[in-house]
Amino acid sequence: MMKDSKVEAKSSKGATLNELIELKGSSSCLFFECRKHKDLYMWMVKSPSGPSVKFLVNAVHTMEELKLTGNHLKGSRPLLTFSSNFDKDAHWKLLKEMLTQISVPHNETDKIARGGLDKMTLVEIFGGSFGGPTLYENPFYVSPNQIRALEKRNKAGKFAKKIKAKTRRKMHELSNPLEPDEFADMWKDDE
Repeated sequence: MMKDSKVEAKSSKGATLNELIELKGSSSCLFFECRKHKDLYMWMVKSPSGPSVKFLVNAVHTMEELKLTGNHLKGSRPLLTFSSNFDKDAHWKLLKEMLTQISVPHNETDKIARGGLDKMTLVEIFGGSFGGPTLYENPFYVSPNQIRALEKRNKAGKFAKKIKAKTRRKMHELSNPLEPDEFADMWKDDE
């Protein structure tokens, strides 16, 4: 590395991924993003103009965990159904349409089941591909960082309580000394 070299400015993740989607000749993308080696996010994107949906993946169960062997029937496909809640609000209708478009392959019936079961929390819906104006933001979403910070504060509070209890006990012992025991020297050898 040269001594006066400059680090290249961060390139946009969305622009790079949009190029990859275009190179593959696709218009839909499921992108899994790991942050801080702890949090897994899933982006469901219609490229290049959007919209895009961001989910927090809470849990992933593999086919092996579920004791499912897969889909062995040629010409069959996993069943995708939606509750009536997906017809109420605009953001749920959009999500239903995106899931349908991404899950059902165009003119293909010999697909194998995607497998596994994901438990996800909707974070945001954006107007563009991998960003853009926010169309919907989940009011009940709490980021994993906030949860970890709260847990850390609670642990710190427990530790502070232990320290306070120890200092209170020491102060009590100093303010209430024990009376001298008359039998303390009974077994000492007299020389």
